[in-house]
Amino acid sequence: MSEQRELGVDANQWASSHQIERDLMLTDADFLRIRELIYQRAGIVLAEHKREMVYSRLAKRLRHHGLTRFSDYLLRLERQPDAKEWEAFTNALTTNLTAFFREAHHFPLLAEHLRHKQSPVTIWCSAASTGEEPYSLAMTLLETLGPKAAQAKIVATDIDTDALSRARAGIYPQEQVRKLDEARVKRFFQKGTGQQQGLARVRPEVSELVEFMPLNLLSTQWPIKGPFDAIFCRNIMIYFDKETQAKILKRFAPLMKPDGLLFAGHSENFSYISDAFKLRGQTVYTRA
Repeated sequence: MSEQRELGVDANQWASSHQIERDLMLTDADFLRIRELIYQRAGIVLAEHKREMVYSRLAKRLRHHGLTRFSDYLLRLERQPDAKEWEAFTNALTTNLTAFFREAHHFPLLAEHLRHKQSPVTIWCSAASTGEEPYSLAMTLLETLGPKAAQAKIVATDIDTDALSRARAGIYPQEQVRKLDEARVKRFFQKGTGQQQGLARVRPEVSELVEFMPLNLLSTQWPIKGPFDAIFCRNIMIYFDKETQAKILKRFAPLMKPDGLLFAGHSENFSYISDAFKLRGQTVYTRA
């Protein structure tokens, strides 16, 4: 953006001038149609400044199909509403920013909430991404519940099937894992050797608690059943408009136990969107 300001041109002019140097043609009409299609398919609202991101991510799909114009790619999609390529299109435009024990204050709150539960614990992680969040939840259950954690279940869903594949594998760079407490690393991860050197895999006692499955929050039917002790819906609502957010929150409520907790991201506020929930603590909600 600093380059745009220095040259005194707006985003569209900048994109158009750079388009000449590219091997693929992305017009204003193409970009508008992409924004419409990803909203219809996934509820994601793409801002105008995401044009460069859209180009770089979808360019791989065009080259894969031997195409040079985005208009041809979009026409192919629209002519085949059930084509497998829709999955690749959605995966390409999904952002996966995550880490182990991200927004760390939530996990002690969850542990305290679950510590004295008598019935098997159930949790839904609705934006599982590449697995760091659901595995953090599994570690928290193992630390909090001891042997009873074996009866717990974490349902981890995401619209991005590529991310889910990486999540199921449970393999991460060691430098990412080293950011955790040393005791957690030793207890919950296996260090890679040989060809796997530099990598770490979550141990079976962690991965066995998590069931991964694809789920689009905009789908009319969700392939999951409650009630859940907690639902983690963190840092995904920011990609939806308020109408979509309200619809999703309304559907969350009946899937939660009466004392269930709903966890939001640090930049999300559900209080002014839905009257189905009330704020309990820092980005933590209960049913109203």
